[in-house]
Amino acid sequence: MENFYKLYLKTTGICTDTRKIQKGCMFICLKGDNFNGNKFAKDALEAGARYVVVDETEADISENTILVENCLSFLQQLANYHRNQFSIPVIGITGSNGKTSTKELIHQVLSTECDVLATIGNLNNHIGVPLTLLRLNKQHEIAIIEMGANRFKDIAELCEIAEPTHAIITNIGKAHLEGFINFEGVLTTKKELYDSVEQMGGHIIYNSDDNILTDILPKSTKNLSYGTSDNCDIKGTLLGLTPYVRLSWKTQNYQSPVIDTHMVGKYNFYNFLAAIAFGIQFQIKPENINSAIGSYIPENNRSQIKKTDHNTLILDCYNANPTSMKSALESFAMIDNPDKVFIIGDMLELGNQEMAEHETILSFAQKSGLKGYTVGPRFEKISSNSVIQSFKDKDEAVAFLRSNPIRNALILIKGSRGIGLETLENDL
Repeated sequence: MENFYKLYLKTTGICTDTRKIQKGCMFICLKGDNFNGNKFAKDALEAGARYVVVDETEADISENTILVENCLSFLQQLANYHRNQFSIPVIGITGSNGKTSTKELIHQVLSTECDVLATIGNLNNHIGVPLTLLRLNKQHEIAIIEMGANRFKDIAELCEIAEPTHAIITNIGKAHLEGFINFEGVLTTKKELYDSVEQMGGHIIYNSDDNILTDILPKSTKNLSYGTSDNCDIKGTLLGLTPYVRLSWKTQNYQSPVIDTHMVGKYNFYNFLAAIAFGIQFQIKPENINSAIGSYIPENNRSQIKKTDHNTLILDCYNANPTSMKSALESFAMIDNPDKVFIIGDMLELGNQEMAEHETILSFAQKSGLKGYTVGPRFEKISSNSVIQSFKDKDEAVAFLRSNPIRNALILIKGSRGIGLETLENDL
């Protein structure tokens, strides 16, 4: 790998899409279910790539093509080699829910005083993690690497590439059950991040209110806790949902003022505390932590508040699983507003547990006194007093809402990305 790395250093960076070729880059021919980068080796060279890495003999067409056994493995090994040229802290972050929001908040806090590299968006898989690491340069002082998983050993494999020195698991819930089979499968895979950091002799930041996380803490790591009890290193207090989160926090030597945020949901209260804890871990001034927390504005339909001409929307429809759906409904029930209605969509990738989990969600909504609409064939099959109307898909929902408009309400919109509930915004 050392010789390949020397070639990489002569390039302008890595590219895996011929539509985004930068002159002088190293193009790596990745494969997927519906594409084969080897077929574009010649195009990449003609577009200005300095080197093209291929793993099919017929694609080895030039002195500037590099034939390897497997292009994806090459990318991952190159990223690991590059990561090991730096001695900076590398934060690994995973969790069933909230990892992208928490990553953005940690980035916001640490960037007040440090040069920080962070995963862009949710590029957190076996391709996204190495591409993020290969963006590291000598100006960076900290790296934040988000790690997603939908099958066994995913986190362990990503840790082998990133070698994190610090870790946080936001929570462990029922997500991607189709790949993990059950909750125990999720737990085993997420814990791989703790195991990796323990081997590195590193640090773990954890939510001490979460018994699942505290029960799996390694014994030899350096740990920093956040939560709501007096025993936490960083104690937070949720002061209200307006619907935005209002909070304060304290350590042994500091008490914050009241912080008004731009995010909704009790679940985001813990994401804020996680970011605060990382600020303390890396000795960020408290006033800079507070400013970063208070000024962060979410994007991409993650806990966003949007006001239309007729209603106020809580857009949380980037993704959904049983744990995040229950948290969203629980927080929605806590908001003091007389005119509340939910629009929730099917939760995908739950395997043979999908109907039971959808029934549990509607039962919870009914017990919470909430009323609303459901979208998707799974919810449509379930009868519940909490449901005003069920729709088989978003188009049917749009047709109904146009004929039966909702007015002057606070509306929670939550569902898996594949249901497409973000498209309802224009009709509310």
